[in-house]
Amino acid sequence: MKLIEVKDKKSRKQFHEVPRLIYKNDPNWIQPLEGMVEDIFNPKKNKTFKNGKAIRWVLTDDNGQLAGRIAAFINFNTANTYELPTGGCGFFECADNQEAANLLFNAAREWNRVNGMEAMDGPVNFGENYVNWGLLVDGFVPQGYGMPYNPPYYEKLFRNYGFEVYFEQYCYHLDYTVPFPERFWKIAEWIAKKPQYNFRHFSYNEMDKFVADFCTVYDAAWSFHEHYKPLDPDDIRDFISSSKAILDPEMVWFAYHEEKPIALFVMIPDINQILKKLNGKLNALGILKFLYYKWKKTITRTRIIIMGIDAKYQRSGVESAIFWHQEQVMKKKSHQHYKEVELSWAGDFNPKIIAVYEATGAKRTKTHYTMRYLFNRNKPFQRAPIIGPESLNEKVKAKTHKN
Repeated sequence: MKLIEVKDKKSRKQFHEVPRLIYKNDPNWIQPLEGMVEDIFNPKKNKTFKNGKAIRWVLTDDNGQLAGRIAAFINFNTANTYELPTGGCGFFECADNQEAANLLFNAAREWNRVNGMEAMDGPVNFGENYVNWGLLVDGFVPQGYGMPYNPPYYEKLFRNYGFEVYFEQYCYHLDYTVPFPERFWKIAEWIAKKPQYNFRHFSYNEMDKFVADFCTVYDAAWSFHEHYKPLDPDDIRDFISSSKAILDPEMVWFAYHEEKPIALFVMIPDINQILKKLNGKLNALGILKFLYYKWKKTITRTRIIIMGIDAKYQRSGVESAIFWHQEQVMKKKSHQHYKEVELSWAGDFNPKIIAVYEATGAKRTKTHYTMRYLFNRNKPFQRAPIIGPESLNEKVKAKTHKN
């Protein structure tokens, strides 16, 4: 078998050909747009390269046939926020062959090790975690936009190599044709109409304000997380610019308490319902097809990709009030035939967001794993800690004790 670094037109083409071979008989797989995948590995398009690096390979068998692929990357903004410097690997695709998988994992591990890492997570993304993140282990159905799909045997390949589950990610399904629990709406409407709270959806005309508000909420909501780092406002601007084709401003909400931003909510139409018809290409013909199927109201699902609440307001009911306001918008959009909502992804380290999702009546339908491999095989493995103010207090105590 032979590893080939992806660095020219031929190897880039092979990189995209591997999944087509793996999933040729799997009707559940929806091929992502090749251009969007390429943008992840383009320093001009992916701001993670500002303080990060990446590499990728394809693997051929002894007959010269494609057998797998993998990428390795390091985001130095977060790598050193763990107990061990931690890089990542992702975009893994492989035949059901442990030898082939081990060669791919070895390449990613050695590259990360040479670059100063002592562990690697996988399969993860080189950038934000709302796309291309996690190993599917339950819910082998067509995935929503950005949610990765893989054959069931991938879990065996990861575990046999030595990866262990660092945390679990859950997706919930909400049948929008079924009313929310009555108690949920009573609380939601009561909070939504309190004078000290106000709710606004995103507007491109005030993008700078909403970008700043996004960062404020993000910092307040996730500062307790183990590898928290403040957001770069340029990353949010880039996300908004690159997502104009799918972002609906009326599905992006901010909540305020006396004008202080305290919560955010981002929902997108599930364009995978169209992408499955495009075979990974968005050329001139692909664009015409996309617009045609959008006009035909092919999209019947939406996906909540981000929901964040300032820790001080996480028991205030403000999250249900956001759903109440979104419900008013969805009623106006009834002509668009949205029937389903995916609430994703809730980490098992975040029981508060899990409780919010379950309060809506949504049912858990999918589980992904974020797995971690420790280079020192004798070091005890620890799962991701539960996040919350208590975890921050423990960090402070530990640091004080150490000093």
